[in-house]
Amino acid sequence: MVEIKRDILQALKKKEAVIFDLDGTLVDSMWMWKAIDMEYLGRFGYECPPLLQKEIEGMSFSETAMYFKTKFQLPHSLDEIKQAWIDLSIEKYRSQVPLKKGARRFLEYLRAGGIKMGIATSNGRTMVDAVLASLGITSYFHRITTACEVAAGKPSPDIYLHVAKELQIIPEKCLVFEDVPAGIMAGRAAGMEVCAVEDDFSAHMRKEKLELADYFIEDYNDIFLSDKMND
Repeated sequence: MVEIKRDILQALKKKEAVIFDLDGTLVDSMWMWKAIDMEYLGRFGYECPPLLQKEIEGMSFSETAMYFKTKFQLPHSLDEIKQAWIDLSIEKYRSQVPLKKGARRFLEYLRAGGIKMGIATSNGRTMVDAVLASLGITSYFHRITTACEVAAGKPSPDIYLHVAKELQIIPEKCLVFEDVPAGIMAGRAAGMEVCAVEDDFSAHMRKEKLELADYFIEDYNDIFLSDKMND
């Protein structure tokens, strides 16, 4: 049986906003980034280090570019590095990245309930806009913020506090959905409850995610399953 620490639908009765991370949380996109990193670093004769994704977890798009430039002594500017990643990923975001299972149903549920929605992502805005538009879900969100817009990326709480302020909702009335430990810690540090979302990319972190989060789901359909179990 799927482990759900508490009934999320019951918890939502006390919330006024839901804030989503994007990659690996709302959309199934983490599968492509290792391949992109391998291709990009291969241009400079480097192999992709096995712990690279863990090391950059939660960093903003700009912070990640700085990390790559410094660690691999890349000759390109930060803007050139970021543009290369956009070029490698944009078509995949437009045509190959689906919503996580049950996500659209959950977005509709939140909209019907009058709950505000925001996105707090470490990704670049060009890619965020591309995937939201391709999936037809841009209109659900009252605020979309990237970590490049705040002082520090996750696990700093900056981005979640910023989105809550823009939504005009106090942190205690926000529920966060995240797929990796750095994001979960960011939400908790912001004073928000956090639901961890399973993802193939972070499956090996499941124990850590369960320990850090207030809730855990395999996919968004589990939210409605938990409600039926309590009938």
